[in-house]
Amino acid sequence: MTKKITAAITGVGAYLPEYILDNIELSHMVDTSDEWIMSRIGIKTRHILKGEGLGTSYLGERAVNDLLEKTNTDPMEIDMVICATVTPDMFFPSTANLICHKTGMKKAFGYDLSAACSGFLFALSTASKFIETGTYKKVIVVGTDKMSSIIDYTDRSTCPIFGDGAGAVLLEPSTEGLGVLDAILHSDGGGGQHLYMKAGGSAYPATEETVKKRWHYVYQEGQIVFKAAVSHMADTAIELMERNNLTADDIRYLVPHQANIRIINATAHRMGLPEEKCMININKFGNTTAATIPLCLWDYETRLHKGDNLILAAFGGGFTWGAVYVKWAYNGGDFTK
Repeated sequence: MTKKITAAITGVGAYLPEYILDNIELSHMVDTSDEWIMSRIGIKTRHILKGEGLGTSYLGERAVNDLLEKTNTDPMEIDMVICATVTPDMFFPSTANLICHKTGMKKAFGYDLSAACSGFLFALSTASKFIETGTYKKVIVVGTDKMSSIIDYTDRSTCPIFGDGAGAVLLEPSTEGLGVLDAILHSDGGGGQHLYMKAGGSAYPATEETVKKRWHYVYQEGQIVFKAAVSHMADTAIELMERNNLTADDIRYLVPHQANIRIINATAHRMGLPEEKCMININKFGNTTAATIPLCLWDYETRLHKGDNLILAAFGGGFTWGAVYVKWAYNGGDFTK
């Protein structure tokens, strides 16, 4: 009897820009304070990409190179790349195409996937199907965003939240029941009015007027998004646990999107998980949108062991949300960052 093929995560790479914007510096740019940001959002520092002409592909390229080096993988062996981002270098060519070119993945085809902060989960679930069907043997999923490019640093309701960064994972076939085992994903365009960037697309192309109106920046209605994020992330994660007969005791880590420390804590509480079972690095990196979940996996990699049950959960603009059940495929201590 042929064993079922699943898509196992066999390595994680990451990149964070050198420049660190802390709350003290931010308080000189906009009317805010370290105490206000820490108490409401939980962020102390965030990394910002500086340099003319450096975009999201620069971040993704470095995360992928880190991944290829750590896993000792020849870039020519990669079959496919899915890049989750809402801050592409440009509309076309896609950021995935640019990353493939820059990293020497000449045989891979790639494309971008846009689902805001849920993008990595949507991309991970999509990529896993190419492994499960036997179509490909090595697929890379990159979550990368240069959020500083679309943030208004005069808007104190959004500018403390976001940072820049990238994380990437390698997916390979497994017949041991490891890897991506289940996913529940949702989207609701009715929520888009509460979290979006109005201009820059085909509805409102860039004009002098759209720039003056500051329509090329993230707009968010915080309270509405907060309530939706807590309920949707928790409900989906709990549904996923019930569907796979998992209790809180069975879970090694919740890997939540790093949007707000209060959202993370509320989601973990609803799931019955103590704080030590929750991956948290929002204090160091802020909200890097599609990069938060792979950055968590990278940050906690040495604490993970083969067979650990992880629930990945996210909520983002669109609205988009979902949860993915992953059984970890290797002992993280085998790799050193």
